[in-house]
Amino acid sequence: MKDIQALFRANRSLEEAGPMEAYMKNQFTFLGIKAGKRKKLLAEFIKENGAPTDLLDYVIVLFKEEEREFQHVAIDLLSRYGKEQPREAIQVYEKLIVTKSWWDTVDGLAGTIISNHFKLYPDLIPTYNEAWINGENIWLARTAILFQLKYKEQTDTELLFSNCEKWLSSKEFFIQKAIGWALRQYAKVDSEAVRVFVNTHPLAPLSRREALKHIGDT
Repeated sequence: MKDIQALFRANRSLEEAGPMEAYMKNQFTFLGIKAGKRKKLLAEFIKENGAPTDLLDYVIVLFKEEEREFQHVAIDLLSRYGKEQPREAIQVYEKLIVTKSWWDTVDGLAGTIISNHFKLYPDLIPTYNEAWINGENIWLARTAILFQLKYKEQTDTELLFSNCEKWLSSKEFFIQKAIGWALRQYAKVDSEAVRVFVNTHPLAPLSRREALKHIGDT
């Protein structure tokens, strides 16, 4: 695949980069390419050059790039072409979760890429979920809490509640937010189960507020 990096750097905007970097707490350098333009550039590039044939290797390369847009491009590519990767791809996804970690990339990987991969290979869930939820990396734990976001009635409720329980005492904003988000999403399927869980466990105020946002506590 030809150099997509050159195309994106040729379209950088210093005027847009500043606010984008500020929004992300100045943790990453940006080219200043917003999501809409990023997707348009990527679509044009693929139309001219074709999709990557070495997708997993290619996204690893993109995650090593300094500018944040390249990590987003990697997730765009995985979302479009990575739906039926070999089971071993989970090792790549795990590596991406802990590379340049922040909510913008982790949530895209957890809620779509890893979510779909676990649906394809459900036997992987016990091993990876246990390692992630019992480890010390908050981004892997957040992934374990969030990967069932789109499972709806297929949600493993016992696993969801167990994952939340293990991190209830965490002071990390991104963990508290993930717990509330996961519970709020499942409340669309079984509001009473979520209400009971929330009212019988010591959730952080943020988690509780998010979980009960649309259903109330009684």
